[in-house]
Amino acid sequence: MAIVYYGYPKCTTCRKAKKWLDEHGVDYEERNIKETPPAEGELRDLIRTSGLELKKFFNTSGMSYRELGLKDRLPDMTDDEKIALLASDGMLLKRPIVTDGRKVTVGFREPEFENAWD
Repeated sequence: MAIVYYGYPKCTTCRKAKKWLDEHGVDYEERNIKETPPAEGELRDLIRTSGLELKKFFNTSGMSYRELGLKDRLPDMTDDEKIALLASDGMLLKRPIVTDGRKVTVGFREPEFENAWD
């Protein structure tokens, strides 16, 4: 599977991650996380493959997260409800998400990218 990069063009963290990928000659398919967020099934795969807790996929500093009052609502939601919510609005997802089907990174931290994509 080719590397898929889910990002948002206006996000500074996404721009840094994309620049890193470009500078390191990493070939990837770019998807706008707002226009085409991962579907529920794809999100389940990403979460399982990443080994991260589901809550790590939420963009807790985003406007959508705050407007929906998710800080208070998430603890009472099932994982299925959380995944459906993430699939419904790409702006709720922490970004960028980068995957090759075997590994997944969420957000951008250079050491993680070096280990995963270099």
